[in-house]
Amino acid sequence: MIDVESVLGPQGLLSEALPGFSWRSQQQEMGEAVAYCIESGGRLIAEAGTGTGKTFAYLVPALLSGAKVIISTGTKNLQDQLFGKDLPLLRDAMASPASVALLKGRANYLCIHRMENALLDARGHRRDIARHLRQVQGWSVSTRSGDIAELTSLPEDSAVWPLITSTGDNCLGSDCPSFNKCHLVEARRRAQEADVVVINHHLLCADFSIKDEGFGELLPAADAYIIDEAHQLPDVASSFFGISVGTRQFLDLCRDTRAEYVREAGDLPKILEQIDHLEKAARDFRLAFGHDGQRGAWDEVAGEKDVQHGLEYLLKELEGLQGMLKSIEGRGKGLDSCMTRAQGLAADLGQIIRPENADEQICWFEVHSHSVRLNSTPLDVAGLFQGQMACHPAAWIFTSATLAVGESFGHFQQQLGLLKVDTARWDSPFDYSQQALWFVPRGLPEPSAPNYTDKVMELALPMLQASKGRAFLLFTSYRALHQAGDWLRDKLEFPLLIQGSAPKAELLKQFVEKGNAVLLGTSSFWEGVDVRGEALSLVVIDKLPFSSPGEPVLKARLDAMRKSGGNPFMEYQVPQAAIALKQGAGRLIRDVTDRGVLVLCDPRLLRKNYGHTFLDAMPPFARTRDANDVLEFLAGMK
Repeated sequence: MIDVESVLGPQGLLSEALPGFSWRSQQQEMGEAVAYCIESGGRLIAEAGTGTGKTFAYLVPALLSGAKVIISTGTKNLQDQLFGKDLPLLRDAMASPASVALLKGRANYLCIHRMENALLDARGHRRDIARHLRQVQGWSVSTRSGDIAELTSLPEDSAVWPLITSTGDNCLGSDCPSFNKCHLVEARRRAQEADVVVINHHLLCADFSIKDEGFGELLPAADAYIIDEAHQLPDVASSFFGISVGTRQFLDLCRDTRAEYVREAGDLPKILEQIDHLEKAARDFRLAFGHDGQRGAWDEVAGEKDVQHGLEYLLKELEGLQGMLKSIEGRGKGLDSCMTRAQGLAADLGQIIRPENADEQICWFEVHSHSVRLNSTPLDVAGLFQGQMACHPAAWIFTSATLAVGESFGHFQQQLGLLKVDTARWDSPFDYSQQALWFVPRGLPEPSAPNYTDKVMELALPMLQASKGRAFLLFTSYRALHQAGDWLRDKLEFPLLIQGSAPKAELLKQFVEKGNAVLLGTSSFWEGVDVRGEALSLVVIDKLPFSSPGEPVLKARLDAMRKSGGNPFMEYQVPQAAIALKQGAGRLIRDVTDRGVLVLCDPRLLRKNYGHTFLDAMPPFARTRDANDVLEFLAGMK
């Protein structure tokens, strides 16, 4: 039997070994529930409010169990925190013999073969890419893990990354000349041998969807799967259980075929001509869609003359390259791999534009500045996910601070087909009624009004001054974010940080260091952001975070629910938005000593009959509709 109390209890190991550790009944209870689930091979959905200490609540039983446990997190940052900080701390404190490993997706590891190919073609690169390549080459000699996160000196948006990493498309697998030195192979070997493996949801779903050719199953068989930040899993699963083809893949294929041709052939110049034709066809297909930023159902554009001709031209030139590579099959592993990739692109594209089960797929497009992507997304992932769980018999634990709407887990359960499961909730140990004030203002126009964002900023300005900055302003759209930034720019005496002006991690670092900054962000700042202490004392949310009903995947799912007699707004959109609002509100109070004000500006919260769903989902903050109460609360924090 897993003895959680001996570690997490009032007189447990951690109370003696970790300075500052304080016993929390919620943490111990959750740990015991996780332990029981692991031992019984059950299924558990566990919501643990902020401050519960859910990370230790699942790591402790995982380490004590002696089982093979895979822990999946929402992001690579959380992965790194678990592996680099939380697990070492616990293993030392518990003197645990359990071995641990970190496994990321293949795009996070240096591909030696692709780096060498890129260096061979160095004359064809821009000066900045050539300089970055030399930095990578120097680092490649000393790195043990091959994890590109070690390359902190390279910009996040450097064009060198796709040249030195592989994808499921372009990896040669065991045929690679550098296979014996492959960092990814070594990382997977360590994962196979470890007791506890830390991954992320993208890798979990990539393994489930069997999209990673050349290595077989990515993940080792496990006795238990623990899914943290589980509220993100349905969206990740949707993208991985579908098919996606973009013009960037065609251009990558052209570049790689050219490199392998130089390496393995060199005597058939018509192949180079055909590569040029395919590159032009890919670029022309992108141009057929016009301006970037568009997203919509494939049916909306499939009949347009330019798009139709562009697609036919692209398929024709792809077929031409396939034929030429087929005619020299066996000349080299690299060229053979390129032929297989061309065949795969043709097959995937065919499934998107001519789906076999059209009623079960959502076919849509998205246009970026230099590329266009066609996608086929399952209408419903519940059945697919349940099929994968059946193929991986084990204990399954799903946890997050935001899984329930009120007392109900129904929305989350329905998305993943988790019908026969145990559920449990533990409220936050924080004293929200004393630590936080929730303000819903009077007199704001409807959110659809053209002057709405300006009115929100007029309302927020005196509160920003009273809080001396130290605020997050969270928006549901980039348009509102930029409009608010323009409005505030000349009116604030505090540093103004705007999402997009620097990487997210850098903005958060500046926010904490400056101590009086105002940060404007959209969806990526609504969750996974942990700012403790006085640096954050005010969170302003402009609107209830409803997803745009015009998004092609959401629109198709809402239409399907409507056709089956459901109420998509109340059954899907409202609970989804309530969970997102809980995430946004969760940025404010991160510790027992934190205090602050949450401002939700949307008048629909109290005017519409669905408002009670949001009210029931929120933490029990003290509430007011009087702006003077806010100013007094902020003044009392000085």
